Amino acid sequence: MQKTLGFAFVLSILLSSQQTMAIEEAKYDVISKEDAIEIRHYAPHIVAEIIISGELEDAGSDAFQSLFNYISGENSTQSDIAMTAPVAQQSAGENIAMTAPVGQQKVAAGWAVSFMMPDSYTIETLPKPNDERVVLRQVASQNIAAIRYSGFWSESNYSEHKQELAQWVQQSGYQASGEAIWARYNAPFTPWFLRRNEVLIPIVENDSL
Repeated sequence: MQKTLGFAFVLSILLSSQQTMAIEEAKYDVISKEDAIEIRHYAPHIVAEIIISGELEDAGSDAFQSLFNYISGENSTQSDIAMTAPVAQQSAGENIAMTAPVGQQKVAAGWAVSFMMPDSYTIETLPKPNDERVVLRQVASQNIAAIRYSGFWSESNYSEHKQELAQWVQQSGYQASGEAIWARYNAPFTPWFLRRNEVLIPIVENDSL
């Protein structure tokens, strides 16, 4: 319980900055739209990712601190900075801008929780994470079916919309090319009816139809 509250508090501070400054989001073009469902083409991007075992609603809080530590300076670009009056020495890590959404995806070993990295970085220029569990991964451009919904961050809400989207994909001449992704964009204190939540399913055209 304490861990979950801590995760919510930190995420609240980070994502509440949307009210005062723009937060970089994943870049995509909308190919088509039907009610709450969109087919999008996402540009290539890089994620910092960690694999966590456990239940859906706990995985985000379990993974968040390690990813947050990485973008807050626990990385290979720390350096000593000389100062005067008095002479002191401190470690100054590189801070990486927060982006949205925070992605969560089911994998065989548990859940892959990721932060999208800002567009100004490449896989070569991103600092190496100090935590060996955090992995930098290049994601290729891809088409994704997306359903947007508001409401609480609950497994039942996620599962309901995942099932709706999966049925739509199957009936619309596509097939899933990867696991569903749970994307959350807002701070926890955002009223449930104003939250932007999404389920994303990577897709390809079904050639067998």
